[in-house]
Amino acid sequence: ILSFTDYEKIPGIAYTSANYDLRRMEKLLLPLGNPHLETRTVHIAGTKGKGSTAAMISQVLIAAGYKTGLFTSPHLHTLRERIRTSGAMISEADFAALVTKLKPIVEKVNREAAYGELTTFEILTAVVFAYFKSSRLDFQVLEVGLGGRLDATNVAQANVCVITSLSLDHTEILGDTLAKIAAEKAGIIKPGCIVVSSPQVDEAVKVIRQVCQKQGARLIQVGEDITWQKTGGDLHLQTLTVKGKAGNYDLAVPLLGDHQLENAATALAALEVLVCLGAKISAQDVVQGFSQLSWPGRLQILKREPMLVVDGAHNAYSMSKLVEAIKKLFHFNRCFVIFGTSCDKDIPGMAKELKSLADNIIIASSSHPRAASASIILVGEFAKLDIKVDIIENVSTALSKALAAAQKTDLILVTGSLFVVAEAIDYVIKAGTADVSR
Repeated sequence: ILSFTDYEKIPGIAYTSANYDLRRMEKLLLPLGNPHLETRTVHIAGTKGKGSTAAMISQVLIAAGYKTGLFTSPHLHTLRERIRTSGAMISEADFAALVTKLKPIVEKVNREAAYGELTTFEILTAVVFAYFKSSRLDFQVLEVGLGGRLDATNVAQANVCVITSLSLDHTEILGDTLAKIAAEKAGIIKPGCIVVSSPQVDEAVKVIRQVCQKQGARLIQVGEDITWQKTGGDLHLQTLTVKGKAGNYDLAVPLLGDHQLENAATALAALEVLVCLGAKISAQDVVQGFSQLSWPGRLQILKREPMLVVDGAHNAYSMSKLVEAIKKLFHFNRCFVIFGTSCDKDIPGMAKELKSLADNIIIASSSHPRAASASIILVGEFAKLDIKVDIIENVSTALSKALAAAQKTDLILVTGSLFVVAEAIDYVIKAGTADVSR
């Protein structure tokens, strides 16, 4: 499956129907019996928070007794993490069997190449739909891979479409304004569906409203129709009250950062829509589902002395929210930042946000093919910062040196991409030095 064209590893591919043609997905799925149309569907697009929101919705559905499939991307450690049913990752045997089953169909579609050749993500998405069909699910929760309009997941017919927080990311592919990005994300909105949107800037809201009007879709806006208030929290969880259309909910969410409260309110709004469409989800199911949530790599604490925090922030907006959360949640002396990102990201924008936080920045690259080399990052922007910058190509070596240099009162932050975060988590687990796992 990894031998095919993989746009996750090739930056800057034009986001056009010539490269992302959904008709080849339909040709691939037809011999499988159109499995993407079998199950009630929640479809989630957005720049930030879509994975967390998808996980929240899935966990509550599981708590309510529904057999639920969850498809997210990217993964931390293994491709199979992206595909889950009722919380359990697809087995190696099931994954291999489905890839084997799809092989002759993929080869036939590619031979004909009427709409271009299938990509790795498209084949993976077909594996997901086939697996979910064979699992006889009640619901499938699908996170968009890139954009929305031309994403492989967009062959599904969603009952509920969710658009999480939008900001500038993948600008060379999706567009350089929030209006253009919103138009691509809103491409998941189907005729007559119900749409839930996280709070957005006016530029994005205008586009989403226009698409909803065109498609005859009802729009629920979090922040207006659904509101929330933080009520407490510590370094393990935070509590909030969400005022939904059906009532108020007092929730405990084991994820840190104010942005996760917004994601929780967005997830709850989508769940209330599902109830309106016939799902039986009690208030207790909602409370239980949120409390049992696990979503690693997002403001995750791995160690306490020194404090070691990992987060997959990878654009200027998410980095600003991360820096804000770090300053608000933690008390520390010095801050060491281990930073690595993909070569197509807004490095200047992220560097600007980190400047106010970091006493020492260590540039490191993950082993992922799209990881920017340390020299490119350094020359590109970090050399301009009036703080100490070190270059260490290897994430594990960078983390080892930071842990050796840090005092108990210091904080180490690993960020820039989920790939860098995954390697940091692996290092800590293998070294046996983690004293916190959340």
